[in-house]
Amino acid sequence: MNGIKVAIDGPAGAGKSTAARMLAQRVGYMYIDTGAMYRALTLLALREKIDWNNEKALAQLIRKHNISQNGTATYIDNENVSSEIRSDEVNRAVSVVCNHNKVRVELVKLQRKLASDGAVVMEGRDIGTVVLPDAELKFFLVASQIERSHRRMKDIEELGGDSAFESVIKNIRIRDYLDSSRDLAPLKQAKDAIYIDNTYMSIDFELYILEQLVRCREKQHEGKTT
Repeated sequence: MNGIKVAIDGPAGAGKSTAARMLAQRVGYMYIDTGAMYRALTLLALREKIDWNNEKALAQLIRKHNISQNGTATYIDNENVSSEIRSDEVNRAVSVVCNHNKVRVELVKLQRKLASDGAVVMEGRDIGTVVLPDAELKFFLVASQIERSHRRMKDIEELGGDSAFESVIKNIRIRDYLDSSRDLAPLKQAKDAIYIDNTYMSIDFELYILEQLVRCREKQHEGKTT
C-alpha cells in the first residue's frame, strides 16, 4: 500500500486516539494506538500481580503473551481488553510500567514492524521522536489540563465507570509530570512536528486540518519517489 507514515504525539487526554483513528479512516490508512499496547501490558502486570518496578518480569510478560492492536481493539492472547485497559487502576500504573527501557525496546520493535509498509497513522508519546523518527508527517496535539480531564471523565463514564473529577485531574497532572520528566523517551515535541492546540477546537475542524496536511505531504512524497 502506498502512503506516508503519520506520527501523532501529545499528553494524556489530548484527543490523540480519536483524531488518529478518524484521520486514518478518512485517508484510508492503518491506525495504531501504541498507548493501548502499554496499557495492555500494564493490565497483564496487574492481573499477574507483577511489581510495576520489576523491569525484567514486565519484559518477560511481553514475550509470554501476545499483545496486539488493530486500531479499533486491543487484545491479549485473543481476548479483547479494550475496555479494561481504560480503568483508573491502569491509568495509575501505566506511566510506571512504560518507563522501563526493556519494556519500551520490546514494544517499539512491534510498533516499527506494524508501520514498516507505510500508509499508517500511529499515535503515542514518543512516536515522532523515537518510534518513527523518519515519519514523513508529525503532529503534536495538546489541550489544557482541565479540558483533558473533562474528556477523560467522559471516556470513563461511557465505559460504565465512575470517578471523581478531582481524582481524574490529579492523575492527568501526575501523568504529565512522569511522561515529560522520565529519562527514557520523554514526552516532547519533535523538532519537525506541527503543534496543534485543540482545547477549543471541534473534532471536525481538527480533522479537516490534519487531512489537508496529510494530502499535501502525500503529494510531496509522491514527487520525491517518482
